[in-house]
Amino acid sequence: MKSMPIKSILLTASLALVLSGCGKNDESTKANSPHKLNVVTTFYPMYEFSKQVGGDHANVVALIPPGVEPHDWEPSAKDMATLKEADVFVYNGIVEGWAKDALSSAANDNRIVVEASDGIASLEGLPEEEDGGGDHEHIEEGPILDPHVWLNPVLVQKEVSAIQAAFEKADPANKEEYRKNAEAYIAKLKDLDANYRESLTGTKQKDFVTQHAAFGYLAKEYGLTQVPISGLSPEQEPSPARIAVIVTFAKQHEVKTIFFETLVEPKVAQVVAQEIGAKTDVLNPLEGLTDDDKKNGLDYIGIMKKNLEALKKALNE
Repeated sequence: MKSMPIKSILLTASLALVLSGCGKNDESTKANSPHKLNVVTTFYPMYEFSKQVGGDHANVVALIPPGVEPHDWEPSAKDMATLKEADVFVYNGIVEGWAKDALSSAANDNRIVVEASDGIASLEGLPEEEDGGGDHEHIEEGPILDPHVWLNPVLVQKEVSAIQAAFEKADPANKEEYRKNAEAYIAKLKDLDANYRESLTGTKQKDFVTQHAAFGYLAKEYGLTQVPISGLSPEQEPSPARIAVIVTFAKQHEVKTIFFETLVEPKVAQVVAQEIGAKTDVLNPLEGLTDDDKKNGLDYIGIMKKNLEALKKALNE
């Protein structure tokens, strides 16, 4: 996946609406309560981590609505208004290709910006020729970086610490509360990490096949190998040649489960599964909560535990 900055003309129009007072939405109104940090985040993981750190001292909103796939989302004029009013803006980095242009256009000298993945070594995505894309004209622009650090509980601890530091800077009066909240959530992440290590050590297989390449950081942390059908963007269509490679690999390695994900059509995973006589199952990249997730009271920790159960089952078949 490559960053796709917003076109200058759209940013200019958005900013004009911001400055004219247009475009306030419900989220920005909720976030602008007195005596609380006004925290604007991009998509679900950043929202969840910020809520955990902020506790009762922050009103946290997400720009990207629930159920919307974040890779190609771009902000509207209303979103720009919300962003302009933020005390703190939290984004992951890489996946939000629009963020830096938007921050520049919706300028706010007092706003603190947190790129939560800053300082975390990025993994590279699949080379384009392995993704199955036929257009190689922009390979020389550099490697395609994987943004999905939030799927690694160890790296999430660093993201939470970065958010904590920003909240303390923005609101030093409640510094101790932010520290306590962050420590409590990091303790849960450490337990989650321990569960992954215990459950994924000694599995029959170490390879798992996914519809899109979201699980590289998780696989690296726990000694697994992700074999993606398509690249970093969930909408990317793999070529027939790429699908043939995956089918051959799955047959040779006796793969019995092909993973697909929420928020994206599972057709590609289903095609591969049918070809090799395997079943499909969900491995959730946590890019947004579905209605069912919310109905069942699931959050980041809960969904990561479901992912662990799915992986453990597939790797021991």
